[in-house]
Amino acid sequence: MTYATGRIEEEVAYLAYHFHWGIDDILELEHADRRAYVSQIAALVERAEGKQ
Repeated sequence: MTYATGRIEEEVAYLAYHFHWGIDDILELEHADRRAYVSQIAALVERAEGKQ
């Protein structure tokens, strides 16, 4: 299965911004784990912004 380069870049940027992880650490994550972290961060951000 291929994964869109733009999507990977978005996930890496999002995780790097919020977790301050390096690109190598983020890219070593399995796809499902990376998506799970992105989802959890998004939920936290929405809660903090009062959207939930």
